[in-house]
Amino acid sequence: MTDKNEKKTEETATVKKAMISQPMAGKTDEEIAATRDLAVAKLLQMGYEVADTVYNFTDEQLKALEVENVPAYYLGISIQAMSRCTTVYFVKGWEDARGCKIEHEVAEAYGLEVLHEE
Repeated sequence: MTDKNEKKTEETATVKKAMISQPMAGKTDEEIAATRDLAVAKLLQMGYEVADTVYNFTDEQLKALEVENVPAYYLGISIQAMSRCTTVYFVKGWEDARGCKIEHEVAEAYGLEVLHEE
């Protein structure tokens, strides 16, 4: 007979965690959220846990952190989040988004599973 804690540990070890990479430039907060919601639903349906990679720093917080290049800062945080995932899911249009292209390159270079929205 298996111990409940042992079974939970086995289940936790098999859960795949995915990060979503999506174009954001030129899109409204509502468009970004709607696209992300669809991607989250798809990944959950596929059995993935979805990493929270929605970052909303205020200008004051970024200034306190001495951030000079905001897009580069957010990209760095995304790559850091990627290190805690097994998979990166790329939303349509990723090929035209500077940050998404870099995330794609990193995911492939470091052997993460790469999924593309159909």
